[in-house]
Amino acid sequence: MAAGGGGSPSIVEYFGGEDGYRCGYCKNESGNLSHGMWAHSMTVQDYQDLIDRGWRRSGKYVYKPIMNQTCCPQYTIRCQALRFQTSKSHKKVLKKMLKFISKGDVSKVVSEEEPMDSHIEDVVPSDFAYKSESQVSQTELTPLNEDHAEGVENEDKDKVATKEEVNVKKVEPGSLQIPVDTDAAGPGEPSHSSKTVHAPPKPGKGADLSKPPCRKAKDIRKERKLQKLLQNQMGTLEGSPLQAGQQALLSQNSKTPTNQPKSIEDFIFVSLPDDAPHKLEVRVVRSSPPSSQFKATFQESYQVYKRYQMVIHKDPPDKPTINQFTRFLCDSPLEAENPPNGPECGYGSFHQQYWLDGKIIAVGVIDILPYCVSSVYLYYDPDYSFLSLGVYSALREIAFTRKLHEKAPDLCFYYMGFYIHSCPKMRYKGQYRPSDLLCPETYVWTPIEQCLPLLELSKYSRFNQDAKAVDEGRIKELGRVRVLHKRTIMPYSVYKKRRKGPSDEASVQQYASLVGQTCSERMLLFRS
Repeated sequence: MAAGGGGSPSIVEYFGGEDGYRCGYCKNESGNLSHGMWAHSMTVQDYQDLIDRGWRRSGKYVYKPIMNQTCCPQYTIRCQALRFQTSKSHKKVLKKMLKFISKGDVSKVVSEEEPMDSHIEDVVPSDFAYKSESQVSQTELTPLNEDHAEGVENEDKDKVATKEEVNVKKVEPGSLQIPVDTDAAGPGEPSHSSKTVHAPPKPGKGADLSKPPCRKAKDIRKERKLQKLLQNQMGTLEGSPLQAGQQALLSQNSKTPTNQPKSIEDFIFVSLPDDAPHKLEVRVVRSSPPSSQFKATFQESYQVYKRYQMVIHKDPPDKPTINQFTRFLCDSPLEAENPPNGPECGYGSFHQQYWLDGKIIAVGVIDILPYCVSSVYLYYDPDYSFLSLGVYSALREIAFTRKLHEKAPDLCFYYMGFYIHSCPKMRYKGQYRPSDLLCPETYVWTPIEQCLPLLELSKYSRFNQDAKAVDEGRIKELGRVRVLHKRTIMPYSVYKKRRKGPSDEASVQQYASLVGQTCSERMLLFRS
């Protein structure tokens, strides 16, 4: 069963198009336009489907930019984590952290190619005034049992049987398992596919081609260490010599692959010397509902956030309060789920804490969903800005996604929030390749290389070049939208007949078109 398939249904209150508010990118005082709804509760599958239609969350507030009207169109971006390869600038950040931990080397020289530190800055806490926060009591939100709901649904004579199968748009089979060509050049690296042609050396110059090629001392040491390890593992109890097959395997494994680009894991999970001056540990703690580890570290984590907001975002000391921190980065509508075929930590909302020598220096706020790890926010201790923690944490989150994929095969993408081409400082997200942008009209994923030329021409663009293509998840039957009214679940066709007062059909139609047919039939739209 897919994540989000059981438990309580999602309950949302739709507010429609919100008034324009201040844009955090171009500083337009009222140019940022979006649709918004308050999520009282939400399954991880519903949220996965919503972000695949351009929605994002800030605390329990879920919003969708009005793409063709907002001052800075925000395109959902995802990185194909399984195929991700580090660029030169990414490697510099990884090496810098490794040198700091293993040798205490503090290098404060930042490369011009290096993207900005704070990698997720989609929503600053002041963007939403939270005026829309619902004051609805929990009693009103608690649905009656499904038997009663089914009785209400039967009032609708024209009701069509609700589909039990959730039509979740998935990536085409095979697109996640594209083999990586080991001969192909990595981003920013020269190609090694062409064969080397040896020219005869001049007398007294060049290598002696009759002898083996020169090798680095560290490669020789690695080979010797591997040979010794294999001999210990393969040798028999009597100490008899290795068999021919074992010798062949030993010889094969002892060869160091050449010209193979290093993965993130090669930099992160490396053996450190016993006398390493620093120790870095990454802990994943559930933030909603808060785990005991989250509660125990709450104050320390908040203090890091407060310093980050004051130093990096120039907030006055009285602005980043505990209440604001909790509402913005700790509260989440996502229901925790721990299915047997899911990741060991389960699905839902988490804080990924970076502990250096026993203290928190950074926290990545993330959601773990059926198909992705979605990055929400990143805050860090400004004293450690020299470590490029924004970039480093993004790379760690990609590596974390790949790790989760081992247990949950469908989970293979890393969502970085929004890509904003009209804001040059936000273009760095496009450096995490391969990545895709979401078409704002048909909600299909398009490789970013195909999108960039279009965005150079116009800040708003439809990426799907098939003029006949439409939104496959669009609303088809408004009457089947599920509504929660007076603690009773009913289709909109029944609610419409019971409703007193002016018609709200236009609002419900807008809501359903934005969330799509699948979510509108699965989530409960609260109506007072």
